[in-house]
Amino acid sequence: MQIITCLARVHRGEERIFIASEYGASINAILKKIPGIKWSQTQKQWHIPLDEKGYKQFCKSVAAVAEINSTLLKEYLQERKGGNTVVPESAQQFKPAQKKKLLQEKISKTGISLIKIADAPQQILPALTPGRAISNPPLPPSHQRNSFSEKEVTVKPAVASAKISGANKHALTAFKQHLVLKAYSPSTVKTYLNEMSQFVQELKGHAAEEFTPQRLKDYLQYCFEHLHLSENTLHSRMNALKFYYEQVLSKEKFFWEIPRPKKPALLPKLLNEDELRKLFNTLKNKKHKAMLFTAYSAGLRVSEIVNLKIADVDSKRMQLFIARAKGKKDRYVNLSPLVLDILRKYLVEYNPRPKIYLFESETSLGAYPTRTVQQIFSAAKHKAGISKAVGVHSLRHSFATHLLDKGTDIKYIKDLLGHFNIKTTERYLHVSKKQLVNIISPFDDLWKTNTIDW
Repeated sequence: MQIITCLARVHRGEERIFIASEYGASINAILKKIPGIKWSQTQKQWHIPLDEKGYKQFCKSVAAVAEINSTLLKEYLQERKGGNTVVPESAQQFKPAQKKKLLQEKISKTGISLIKIADAPQQILPALTPGRAISNPPLPPSHQRNSFSEKEVTVKPAVASAKISGANKHALTAFKQHLVLKAYSPSTVKTYLNEMSQFVQELKGHAAEEFTPQRLKDYLQYCFEHLHLSENTLHSRMNALKFYYEQVLSKEKFFWEIPRPKKPALLPKLLNEDELRKLFNTLKNKKHKAMLFTAYSAGLRVSEIVNLKIADVDSKRMQLFIARAKGKKDRYVNLSPLVLDILRKYLVEYNPRPKIYLFESETSLGAYPTRTVQQIFSAAKHKAGISKAVGVHSLRHSFATHLLDKGTDIKYIKDLLGHFNIKTTERYLHVSKKQLVNIISPFDDLWKTNTIDW
């Protein structure tokens, strides 16, 4: 079950409970229905008012699909008990730092029973559950013999402003600098920094650069057994640590002794033709239609959709140019004549007309936010009554699988998708129905002999 971490933060002059989670379609659908909930574009998180009633409603809404870790929220509320400063009716005249302090003191004196949230029973604030945010967990013997203590080890999510000891601040700075100089993609930099931050926040006074492979083994065992991190998350954390020790500290072959967890062999999730028709027909906005039509017709990632420029559409060669996609790899994909006609109509009819990007943001006049495209897909999916746990990336999976069904050579599909390795594309062979439809179950042959009673 998914873990949701709640923490308090002053946002635009108001104390709010921020909901830190990996937002999937099912979680988003539930969160959107909670009264008073808002989306922070800067924090990339949902948040609700910091009051007891709103928090109870939130807990009740997500109880069926997620477990709530409220440790950081309770710590925040306990720390500011007992405030007795008289606060003026308006805090607008104060600087942001003063305003934040005054608002905290004012809210603690109002009728909002915030202390009740901190002292709430377990059915309202569930007990600490295994996840990415823990507080003083029991440690395995391997950690105890490596001089960790229960008091010292505290994992907090990157969204929390946890302090990093002086012994490791320079390590994180050097780590970030090396990532930037290697020109890694923004998403990779963000992921690696998050995983490295989680690691150094636990160490307190222990210097990360003094770790041995054995101590890292103990730590990763702890992550798996006590934090219950998924195989994919463990791989991300190991990749970040491998980068730090082997690239930043130049400790060659540091990870040779550390085994990696086996990843689950998950098949791509896709939509069938009927589901795609229903999905597309629920869209009324022409811009949204053009976006998803283009995504499915060319098998594009969501980042590739939003970064498409008008100049990337080559109507003479009937191609779309995908610039600096995943792995900083350029490629060309086929442009459907029908989609070209749709795009021309969209460019003529849509007001204001895009100038640089094919799907331009009306507010920033830059690339359309990927999060918005994901929300458009999610809303259309629910409106179409599609219950599958799929996101906008399923259009890319559907594109590849449907091409295989129609007999397209997998080597061409690999090039269209921009995969480095043919093995990545071969996953779709397990999803395609082209060969499966010709396989007859042996039970059918046995039944036809008329020797089985019913």
